[in-house]
Amino acid sequence: MSAPGPVIPGPRRIFCNRTLNLRSIQAIGFDMDYTLVHYKVHEWERRAYEHGLEGLVARGVNVEGMAFDPGLAMLGLVIDVERGNLVKANRFGFVKRAMHGTKLLDFEAQRSAYERTIVDLSERRWVFVNTLFGHSESCMFLQLVDRLDAGVPIFRDGRPHPLGYRELYELVRQSIDAAHMEGQLKAEIIRDPSRYVEPDPELLPALLDLRASGKKLLLITNSEWHYTKAMMEHVFGRLLPEGQRWHGLFDLVIVGARKPAFFTERMPAFEVIDDEGRLLPATGTLGLGKRYLGGHARLVEQSLGLPGEDILYVGDHIFADVNVSKSLNRWRTCLVLRDLEEELVALEAFKARQAELSGLMAEKETLEHHYSVMRVQVMRLEQKYGEAGGDVGAIRARMRELRGRLVALDEKIGPLAKQSGELHHPLWGLLLRTGNDKSHLARQIERHADVYTSRVSNLLHATPFVYLRSPRGSLPHDSGPEGGVT
Repeated sequence: MSAPGPVIPGPRRIFCNRTLNLRSIQAIGFDMDYTLVHYKVHEWERRAYEHGLEGLVARGVNVEGMAFDPGLAMLGLVIDVERGNLVKANRFGFVKRAMHGTKLLDFEAQRSAYERTIVDLSERRWVFVNTLFGHSESCMFLQLVDRLDAGVPIFRDGRPHPLGYRELYELVRQSIDAAHMEGQLKAEIIRDPSRYVEPDPELLPALLDLRASGKKLLLITNSEWHYTKAMMEHVFGRLLPEGQRWHGLFDLVIVGARKPAFFTERMPAFEVIDDEGRLLPATGTLGLGKRYLGGHARLVEQSLGLPGEDILYVGDHIFADVNVSKSLNRWRTCLVLRDLEEELVALEAFKARQAELSGLMAEKETLEHHYSVMRVQVMRLEQKYGEAGGDVGAIRARMRELRGRLVALDEKIGPLAKQSGELHHPLWGLLLRTGNDKSHLARQIERHADVYTSRVSNLLHATPFVYLRSPRGSLPHDSGPEGGVT
């Protein structure tokens, strides 16, 4: 009798694009924000938005009546700064849904805007909303687009302005960046972390299992020392035995890493010598058990005595954490996609209706084929060519009967398809799908992340000894006899 498979709830699984044997991984590095520390997204982004409004006011912008709307955007969308739109694209870059300002475009308006356009993230026109920090920025931009279109004065003094959508986006970006960089928002979080941080009781046991299995643990974050210290003390301090400090969980702590430059450049490192964050220049390799500011990926490899392929890096940013660490340094990569948890719960709840929808679509496909065959028969009989038999009138009668069945099927399919398209988000649907196709976000994850999961503590369920095998790649013909699947 074979041993039973692992019973891990779907939302807590680790999903594999490229086979990863965790037993062979010698060191695991973690980002902090939205990786080890998960924030209450709407609370954090509301305050980021409000600080961003203050930045706009400082630039003379009229923000009267503006308020954060958490339902406008989601992860994986793309801002079109030329048209003032937010779009959802499929894996090929074709726009499948679009919003101008805060209003969804209807089919004809969307087709007119994008029928000859491919979303290419290498172009300045497109801004990928690839972290949860993008909610406030997207919301603010779309609301200002509405005001610009409506002729509402953008500046408080009413002065004329040459602003287009791109310039409007730059104003928003500068204000939101300032909210994150100038420290006021982080100071609020340090004062009341429970208001912003979502606890995960399984996180510490997951890290302790990894350490006990012999893996070196690294914290590599762009956040500065004082903020990192405060967040780590909040997350771990109360859970550790008396006398043990949070940084004792990690073999290396690196703050102010300046990712993605951490993976692409060779920056100097400074040792953080006390809790006040005082620094001394670091020379040579990094000392295990110590804390640093700066440095670079090659220095980490030299200090650990490990090649890149023996290091797994876990982060939430598809570019700064996952793309560069893999493409340039060959580190193995894990993307943390917290919204995946909610999506998988929604898909599981919809499973019975999805089966019904799939059955109705299969029936429709069969009827459409029969209808098309009859159209060809009529065409041949009326134009007197080819091999065709039967009576045109009788065939047309059967076609009318089929058409009626197809209309009745569409009446059943329509509501189910609408429900399917609104899973996870009522405006944008699923994170990783656009209709039956993969979303642009799914394509980025497929290209750059070896594995992905909803939270770091899912490693507790998988264990440090898991062998993650990528599934057999699917092709359109896999569902037919050529693929051996029926």
